[in-house]
Amino acid sequence: MILRIVVDLIQLYIVVLFVRIILTWFPTDPWSGMGRFERALGRFTDPVLAPIRRVVPPLRVGGGAIDLSPLVVLVGLEILVSVLARR
Repeated sequence: MILRIVVDLIQLYIVVLFVRIILTWFPTDPWSGMGRFERALGRFTDPVLAPIRRVVPPLRVGGGAIDLSPLVVLVGLEILVSVLARR
Protein backbone atom coordinates (compact mmCIF):
# COMPACT_ATOMS: atom_id res chain seq x y z
CA MET A 1 0.00 0.00 0.00
CA ILE A 2 2.68 2.52 1.01
CA LEU A 3 4.89 1.38 -1.86
CA ARG A 4 2.05 2.10 -4.30
CA ILE A 5 1.67 5.63 -2.86
CA VAL A 6 5.42 6.24 -3.26
CA VAL A 7 5.30 5.04 -6.89
CA ASP A 8 2.29 7.27 -7.58
CA LEU A 9 4.05 10.30 -6.05
CA ILE A 10 7.15 9.65 -8.14
CA GLN A 11 5.01 9.38 -11.26
CA LEU A 12 3.27 12.66 -10.37
CA TYR A 13 6.69 14.29 -9.98
CA ILE A 14 7.66 12.96 -13.43
CA VAL A 15 4.56 14.63 -14.92
CA VAL A 16 5.38 17.92 -13.16
CA LEU A 17 8.96 17.75 -14.40
CA PHE A 18 7.80 17.03 -17.94
CA VAL A 19 5.41 20.02 -17.84
CA ARG A 20 8.27 22.23 -16.68
CA ILE A 21 10.49 20.97 -19.52
CA ILE A 22 7.80 21.78 -22.08
CA LEU A 23 7.20 25.24 -20.61
CA THR A 24 10.88 26.15 -20.92
CA TRP A 25 10.58 25.82 -24.69
CA PHE A 26 8.27 28.84 -24.85
CA PRO A 27 9.17 32.34 -23.66
CA THR A 28 6.80 33.74 -21.05
CA ASP A 29 6.43 37.06 -19.33
CA PRO A 30 7.84 36.44 -15.83
CA TRP A 31 5.11 38.56 -14.24
CA SER A 32 2.19 36.88 -16.01
CA GLY A 33 0.16 34.08 -14.52
CA MET A 34 2.04 31.56 -16.63
CA GLY A 35 5.36 33.02 -15.48
CA ARG A 36 4.31 32.60 -11.84
CA PHE A 37 3.20 29.05 -12.59
CA GLU A 38 6.56 28.30 -14.20
CA ARG A 39 8.42 29.71 -11.18
CA ALA A 40 6.29 27.54 -8.87
CA LEU A 41 7.21 24.47 -10.90
CA GLY A 42 10.84 25.56 -10.69
CA ARG A 43 10.69 25.76 -6.90
CA PHE A 44 9.30 22.23 -6.89
CA THR A 45 11.74 20.69 -9.37
CA ASP A 46 14.99 22.64 -8.84
CA PRO A 47 15.95 20.93 -5.56
CA VAL A 48 16.25 17.66 -7.50
CA LEU A 49 17.73 19.16 -10.69
CA ALA A 50 20.35 21.42 -9.07
CA PRO A 51 22.67 18.64 -7.81
CA ILE A 52 22.54 16.96 -11.23
CA ARG A 53 23.34 20.28 -12.95
CA ARG A 54 26.51 20.54 -10.87
CA VAL A 55 27.68 17.14 -12.15
CA VAL A 56 26.35 17.07 -15.73
CA PRO A 57 27.44 20.10 -17.78
CA PRO A 58 25.08 21.55 -20.41
CA LEU A 59 25.51 20.28 -23.94
CA ARG A 60 26.83 23.13 -26.12
CA VAL A 61 24.96 23.31 -29.43
CA GLY A 62 25.58 26.17 -31.81
CA GLY A 63 25.25 29.38 -29.81
CA GLY A 64 23.21 27.86 -27.00
CA ALA A 65 23.19 25.03 -24.51
CA ILE A 66 20.88 22.15 -23.69
CA ASP A 67 20.38 21.31 -20.03
CA LEU A 68 20.60 17.52 -19.71
CA SER A 69 19.74 17.36 -16.00
CA PRO A 70 15.97 16.84 -16.54
CA LEU A 71 16.72 13.92 -18.83
CA VAL A 72 19.04 12.34 -16.26
CA VAL A 73 16.42 12.78 -13.51
CA LEU A 74 13.61 11.41 -15.70
CA VAL A 75 15.60 8.29 -16.59
CA GLY A 76 16.60 7.78 -12.97
CA LEU A 77 13.04 8.15 -11.73
CA GLU A 78 11.68 5.81 -14.39
CA ILE A 79 14.23 3.17 -13.35
CA LEU A 80 13.26 3.69 -9.70
CA VAL A 81 9.55 3.31 -10.53
CA SER A 82 10.17 0.10 -12.48
CA VAL A 83 12.19 -1.36 -9.61
CA LEU A 84 9.60 -0.39 -6.99
CA ALA A 85 6.66 -1.54 -9.12
CA ARG A 86 8.09 -5.09 -9.26
CA ARG A 87 7.82 -5.50 -5.50
